[in-house]
Amino acid sequence: MAALASPAPSRLARALARRGVHYGWVVVGVLFLALLVASGIRSIPGVLILPIESEFGWDRASITVAVSINLLLFGALGPLVARGLDRWGPRDITLVAVVLLVLGGLGTTVMTQLWQLHVLWGLVVGAGAGTLAMVLVASVVNRWFVQRRGLVTGLLSAAVSTGQIMFVPLIMWLAVTVGWRVGVLAAVGLLAVVVVPLLVFVFRDNPSDVGLAAYGESRDPDTRAVQTALLAETMPMWQIVRTLDFWLLAGGFGICGFTSGGLIGTHFIPHAAEHGIGEVTAASIFGLMGGLNIVGTIAGGMLCDRVSNRRYLLASYYAMRGVGLLALPFVDDARLLALFAVLFGLTWFATGSATQLLAADRFGGRSAPLVYGWAFFAHQVGSAVAATLGGLAHNWFGDYQLAFIVAGLTGLLAAGFSLQVREGRPRANAQPATA
Repeated sequence: MAALASPAPSRLARALARRGVHYGWVVVGVLFLALLVASGIRSIPGVLILPIESEFGWDRASITVAVSINLLLFGALGPLVARGLDRWGPRDITLVAVVLLVLGGLGTTVMTQLWQLHVLWGLVVGAGAGTLAMVLVASVVNRWFVQRRGLVTGLLSAAVSTGQIMFVPLIMWLAVTVGWRVGVLAAVGLLAVVVVPLLVFVFRDNPSDVGLAAYGESRDPDTRAVQTALLAETMPMWQIVRTLDFWLLAGGFGICGFTSGGLIGTHFIPHAAEHGIGEVTAASIFGLMGGLNIVGTIAGGMLCDRVSNRRYLLASYYAMRGVGLLALPFVDDARLLALFAVLFGLTWFATGSATQLLAADRFGGRSAPLVYGWAFFAHQVGSAVAATLGGLAHNWFGDYQLAFIVAGLTGLLAAGFSLQVREGRPRANAQPATA
């Protein structure tokens, strides 16, 4: 794929620099908006199941096949996207993702057959969502920022949660009042009319494209050379997978998916209802958890900038989550459930920033997207396993007690994994990137 040719906005970069604003923050703003809308589109199937079921008469199991394909691609494309980022750059990759989301979304508004839903929402939208994911964030952060990498990672990670919180209620309201197609078109239109022009005319791959150094890059030549070498350093994947650190990070992140989206995201409200807490109250508490997830994700990124031993941060998140899950089966009061939601929400995706930055520190900045891509694949596998096993445990034992206790113990195991990850050690086998 040839890089898109358009004038570099160096004049804007210089104008912002005179006001003390680095152009990297503009790039972050554009990517934040793209992730925000993409996350909202990816979460639409949960809203559309009932309207589509009612209009077309398709059974729910057949409809959710498209959702399953979508989720699988969301995790599986990470390593492939990481490879493509070095060859084509974040801007072209992001544009491809946005175009796929737009085409898939538009196609669903005129579909008439079930197989079209599977292709459009499962394959096309799933590929777009999987491309425009956190692997892309890792690449942009390591290209544009030497300092504040934790804060930027946290902000962009929060875009995913914010998109779901913003778009699900909006699209639900549109689906009820004027029809589900209007809700889809509204989200797709925002991508096509706002995000695409920003990507073409404002977003850039590297600071050098607008005549700048990365944010926080030292003016001292020797220090700058060290910073540049660390961010450009890479290690072949065949060497990475032979290290214990990779498996500790990927295993911990797999447990992250197992204990969060797969288990809590799927089974929290049914569990609460079975313990005498009304569904509306349980849904409100779940919404509180989602809102605090945004706070925790940003705060977790900021802490990564201030705490030198990030593995201790990551371990504390997993440990806090594990303890909360061990206590959850015995919570039958809405106030205590809200307390659990606060603690869990603050750690839900705070793990993402620490995992990304540990990968960059351990394996080199250019290797971080690929390492995180495989870790995120493990995260999605963990989510899928927990969603299924949680339902099976409930069928076998009549409640979620065993499922939550097992999840709590695995959370503590992930904390132990994190403490074993080495930080800032010399990478004898690493080499400068040639791409």
